[in-house]
Amino acid sequence: MLGKALLSLVFFIFLFVTFFFIGTVDFRSYFPPPPLSPYHQLPSCHTRSPPLRVYMYDLPRRFNIGMIDRRSSDDTPVNAQNLPSWPSSSGLKRQHSVEYWMMASLLYEGGDEESREAVRVLDPDSADVFFVPFFSSTSFNTHGHNMTDPDTEIDRQLQIDLLEFLRKSKYWQRSGGRDHVIPMHHPNAFRFLRDQVNASILVVADFGRYPKSMSYLSKDVVAPYVHVVDSFIDDDTPDPFESRTTLLFFRGRTFRKDEGIVRAKLAKVLAGYDDVHYENSFATGENIKASSQGMRLSKFCLHPAGDTPSSCRLFDAIVSHCVPVIVSDRIELPYEDELDYTQFSVFFSIQEALQPGYMVQQLHQIPNERWIKMWMRLKNISHHYEFQYPPKRGDAVNMLWRQVRHKLPGAKLAEHRNRRLKIPDWWGRRR
Repeated sequence: MLGKALLSLVFFIFLFVTFFFIGTVDFRSYFPPPPLSPYHQLPSCHTRSPPLRVYMYDLPRRFNIGMIDRRSSDDTPVNAQNLPSWPSSSGLKRQHSVEYWMMASLLYEGGDEESREAVRVLDPDSADVFFVPFFSSTSFNTHGHNMTDPDTEIDRQLQIDLLEFLRKSKYWQRSGGRDHVIPMHHPNAFRFLRDQVNASILVVADFGRYPKSMSYLSKDVVAPYVHVVDSFIDDDTPDPFESRTTLLFFRGRTFRKDEGIVRAKLAKVLAGYDDVHYENSFATGENIKASSQGMRLSKFCLHPAGDTPSSCRLFDAIVSHCVPVIVSDRIELPYEDELDYTQFSVFFSIQEALQPGYMVQQLHQIPNERWIKMWMRLKNISHHYEFQYPPKRGDAVNMLWRQVRHKLPGAKLAEHRNRRLKIPDWWGRRR
């Protein structure tokens, strides 16, 4: 007992001296905190943002669904119940159907809001962003491919009518269209009046046919092509490296314009290799199936630039889990602020690719273990390139809406600055 009393006395003398010479004592440092109650939860480091609130303009069906389903009345509002499926007979038109899947995702009424990146709101005053459901890519593909085609006038008139509609909207007037999302995925989409909507957030495939002063990465969204080959859903072979017997695979048109002239040159550079398949081919149903089979049996799939830096072939390779080999000096890629493409792709400049033997030698030197890691990464991220209805968490359309959210701060900054400027924007003149 005497020993315990002495210890207690020493302890309190120590506290007194500490208080006298140092200051107030925090007794919590000497005693452990009480346990947290089951209702007291620590805040999560990864809180999920609420869905983006999107107001979608109610355009007549001739601007969108009427181009793929002409049997329905133009006066019938499009909703989840009467939304037609994307036509299975559309062929290559499917690769630029991003506009359809974005519209469909907003019409969808089921599912949990927490699993969706964007939801439709009917009150425009509550919207974060405005979606313009004009199928500009489908319009180009439907109403004439050439400027001299008489049907091209329909495409032009749709653009004129749409601009007239938007300019009457007080929400377009309020922001100058900066908080409006307009898909124009085909390189020739909205070709007549594209400059009239340049302030908006454009959903594009790349910037290959856009002047630098018109469309740029800081405000626009790069979207993947909708893949035309079937997804490889049962890719579970015990040894994927050995089962894919072709080193490098390419099947497609080898005569293209602009940067795409590299394709014809690559045909000569890659000739004579037993484990390289490089074939000139046109996109028919049978050839697409052959391409799919070839990709699934290849370690690497070549993606040289076409008429524009990007093409559907890249995304066909991704869903086939064939490591893309990208040859381009100007390509921009979807979701690149979230995905590191070097983890599942190999890149060569055009100059490097055209050096005889260089590209094949570099691919042969990639260790099996590194290729396996890239293959596994492809399997883990390929769902980000799936356009589907109903939409699913993390799929392509949800990733696009997330990209739109990332562009909104810049759009708001430009909108607010524009309201107070008394003279033309000095910063814009520096571009």
